[in-house]
Amino acid sequence: MIQSTPKSCIYFDNAATTWPKPSCVLAAVQRGMTVYGANPGRSGYKMAFAASREIYSCREAAADFFNLDNPANVIFTQNCTISLNIVIKGLLKYGGRAVVSDLEHNAVIRPLNSLSIKEPIFDIACVTPGDTQKTVEAFRGCIKPDTRAIICLHASNVSGVRLPIREIGELAHMYGLKFVVDGAQSAGVLPIDMKKDSIDYLCLPGHKGLYSPMGVGMLLCNSELQLPTLIEGGTGSLSLEMSQPQELPDRFESGTLNTAGICGLHAGINFVKNKGIDNIASHEINIIKYIYQRLCEMKNVILYTACPDLINSAPVLAFNLKERQSEETAQLLASKGIAVRAGLHCAPCAHRRLGTIKTGTVRLAPSTFTTFRDAQYVCKVIENI
Repeated sequence: MIQSTPKSCIYFDNAATTWPKPSCVLAAVQRGMTVYGANPGRSGYKMAFAASREIYSCREAAADFFNLDNPANVIFTQNCTISLNIVIKGLLKYGGRAVVSDLEHNAVIRPLNSLSIKEPIFDIACVTPGDTQKTVEAFRGCIKPDTRAIICLHASNVSGVRLPIREIGELAHMYGLKFVVDGAQSAGVLPIDMKKDSIDYLCLPGHKGLYSPMGVGMLLCNSELQLPTLIEGGTGSLSLEMSQPQELPDRFESGTLNTAGICGLHAGINFVKNKGIDNIASHEINIIKYIYQRLCEMKNVILYTACPDLINSAPVLAFNLKERQSEETAQLLASKGIAVRAGLHCAPCAHRRLGTIKTGTVRLAPSTFTTFRDAQYVCKVIENI
């Protein structure tokens, strides 16, 4: 059995990519390169069939985990960004507008900007942390006659602020709009139910809270609307036809899939399911709350949110040290064996909201493998700095 790599640093960059990976994920990736090493869906021999079955099993696991009826509507992509591009450029290819939050990642803003030829085709709703009613009303106030979709993140990758997606989803469907959720910072950490949350399209990475390798993501479709394709090519089906197949998942899965990555994703989903998403969330939030409370006692530390909790937050904490750029603080932490990310985190909208567009922030994000000893060490190093 392959074991997880021993820690060589105190790793708090899990909002970018979780590390270390569970041993079950490492073993599954190895099986993907050996037992399932043939091209899935392209050939009629035993190993190719086995690869196809394993990939479909991962679809079933993902559909069950996020409460989606049809596993064929689980589409494998390279990452969450590709999933968002497929949906955004598909929904708005022939016109219309979208409503987004003022905390969005560039994975949402840049595709929308690329479609905004003469003027922006999106309206920005101001999120009020901890106040569901004000946040929902802000989204409602941005809806126009030609609005086609509400597109928002579940939780900010900068500050951890959590959006009330269930209520926003109900609002979207009340107005006949599609609801698209970026689950990059929440999948595997916070509960997501596509039916109860009224989600039409859920865009996810595998390499964060689902503990898969990098290079595999998902788009889960809970809508009968047939989106235009972003990429066309060989699917192993209907090869005589010059046009792309209509059926999912083939419509959006041209070319050879990342079988080893999907095997790792399958194992990661099972790992999270077995450990319990509530247990993971509680552990990670408690780690962040401990650090937050310690940092509150340090006079030269700047914090940007209220103390994190399970209702309003994902386990992400942004801070700065007075009179230091965030990158400088991150380098000092790295010199003491602590891995964090600093800067703008590909989310300038959130930094404009925080007033940190010039300095960026230092981001701390634990995983299920982070210990309180890790947290204590981080706090001590920050205190010494």
